[in-house]
Amino acid sequence: MPSISYSTILAAMKKRQQIICVYQGFHRELCVHTIGHKSGKEKILAFQFAGESSKGIPPGGEWRCMFIDDIAEILVKDGAWYTRDNHTKEQTCVDQVEFEVFP
Repeated sequence: MPSISYSTILAAMKKRQQIICVYQGFHRELCVHTIGHKSGKEKILAFQFAGESSKGIPPGGEWRCMFIDDIAEILVKDGAWYTRDNHTKEQTCVDQVEFEVFP
């Protein structure tokens, strides 16, 4: 059975809604593109367009791979859908994909 966080993120993805959360102690603003599992753990591939990161966020945003267990304080909001088409190879963040949002 999926976690409440997983279900919340999946519902937001289906409506192309943004996710505001805390991950590894940093405020993040995301558009989640892929959700599923990696080695049996719930995981997402998201485009972080605002907020903070230990590595910083380059202008225009950055792709992030995140375990859902480490995501806290999830808020869902309407807003622009952010992405970047700079993937040159297939994603490996999530190996059992349940749902993906394509630009």
